[in-house]
Amino acid sequence: MDLASKLSVRIRIERKLVTRDPKYGTEEVRWAEFACVWAEVKDILPSRAERMADHIQIARRPARIRIRYLADITPDMRVIIAGRVHQIIAGPSMLGRREAIELMVEELSSEGAAP
Repeated sequence: MDLASKLSVRIRIERKLVTRDPKYGTEEVRWAEFACVWAEVKDILPSRAERMADHIQIARRPARIRIRYLADITPDMRVIIAGRVHQIIAGPSMLGRREAIELMVEELSSEGAAP
């Protein structure tokens, strides 16, 4: 089965835009769409890892994403899958002769724990 038949999830790749506030000189971060593509998304086992940090429960959900080859993706970008934000933790790695790209991403979520 070829890659095209496995591309069943629509994802959005965003790049960070940093500007300076003209009045205060502080950094302002915005995210802009870089690409919207079809992808193969697979959760990586264990599908959920959790830890505690300063009484906040941090849940990590790693996943592997494969897309058709797309130039200029960098590790400082992020991926939106079904409205959930994922940071790129590894890659992009080229598969074949510019046939596809693989990214390792991680969704981070946090919730306060009762003291």
